[in-house]
Amino acid sequence: MTVMDDDRPILAGGPALAQERRLLTSLPGPRSREVLERKAAAVAAGVGHAVPIAAVAAGGGVVVDADGNSLIDLGSGIAVTTAGNANPRVVAAVTEQLTRFTHTCFMVSPYESYVVVAEALNRLTPGDHAKRSVLFNSGAEAVENAVKIARKHTGRQAVIAFEHAYHGRTNLTMALTAKNMPYKHGFGPFAGEVYRAPVSYPFRDHLTGPDAAALAIAQIDKQVGADNIAAVVIEPIQGEGGFIVPAEGFLPQLAAWCRDNGIVFIADEVQTGFARTGRWFASEHFGVVPDLVVTAKGIADGLPLAAVTGRADIMDSPHVGGLGGTYGGNPLACAAALATIDAYEHDGLLARADEISTRLLDRLRRVQASDPRLGDVRGRGAMVAAEFVDPATNAPDAALTARVAAACIAQGVIVLTCGTYGNVIRFLPPLTIPDHLLEEGLDVLEAALAQA
Repeated sequence: MTVMDDDRPILAGGPALAQERRLLTSLPGPRSREVLERKAAAVAAGVGHAVPIAAVAAGGGVVVDADGNSLIDLGSGIAVTTAGNANPRVVAAVTEQLTRFTHTCFMVSPYESYVVVAEALNRLTPGDHAKRSVLFNSGAEAVENAVKIARKHTGRQAVIAFEHAYHGRTNLTMALTAKNMPYKHGFGPFAGEVYRAPVSYPFRDHLTGPDAAALAIAQIDKQVGADNIAAVVIEPIQGEGGFIVPAEGFLPQLAAWCRDNGIVFIADEVQTGFARTGRWFASEHFGVVPDLVVTAKGIADGLPLAAVTGRADIMDSPHVGGLGGTYGGNPLACAAALATIDAYEHDGLLARADEISTRLLDRLRRVQASDPRLGDVRGRGAMVAAEFVDPATNAPDAALTARVAAACIAQGVIVLTCGTYGNVIRFLPPLTIPDHLLEEGLDVLEAALAQA
């Protein structure tokens, strides 16, 4: 049972969680503080955390900490638990698989669930052409393999990424990622033959989609040359860069140019995929059929799984043994993915994403109308952003953003920041969040902004 419109409990394979914001202590409470002190002593300092709690349970629209505080979850573990934390379908499927086996390595002894996940991805991703899929562990790993496949298929080396892009933390994906801090600083040298182009950012460039595409294509052609390019890699809606929704016409024109020049068009749908934007994949909003689609995050509702899916002739380019990995397509993760896909298909979650979108956008735009510090409100589905600015100059206001986010967290509402300039709060609630928690979370945000 999932709950969307009242405070009935979420059944999540364990004790039911009351769908309420509840603060019994200041954050962090004493038990969470103890865990965080142990974290500081045992875990590498480079691993930060956004919310000062030690989580012990989660489900529906809440995360509960070790001190009994219940926080409204507007982050979904960075767009991972889209179908709800500890979704009953997922819990049952993973538990059943756990009794059978946890690992054989698909490259040693294949199993059917990997194949069924691949079949589902081939069916659900945009386009009715023949497709193949391969499974990995993380979004960054999948992006790297998509580039490998494109290079093998084209015999070319250059790869185009975009301003404000985020594609991961491995060496190649750091090269593809635009933002220096905290993702790249001091970690070079990075992989070569990666080039950056301007992206459509309507709030700041004021260009139409076709004009933004023409600008990007002209720069790519002059600086790299179409004949040298293996792939263009782009997030249909940029994630860490600030939930930037491109102007209409940008992506189709870019994809058409790639097609005309034999360049593999790769859509990084790691954050935008699997019902997050109110469609299976964000590419569908723009009428684009990518050659390759990269997925992770919401694919398995919290278990580590990622994939590359695409045109059969491109996907079949690598030689036998050229793709794979010890844990890729782990049977527990495959079981979780199949149950998660069932939830998206049969529990009305795509429609729920659109309902959440309406509530978020309407409410935030009402705030924007009375507070010029909220410069832009944008997004699709349950992937919405508020960009904060200095109203006198329109310059990004990262300090205000940080204060608002910190105030929300202190009041028991989990929000995440993002953006190249650090001036965006992003809203990524689980699709199982009840309406009253969504509205209460926005109440807290509005109060925090008024007091900032």
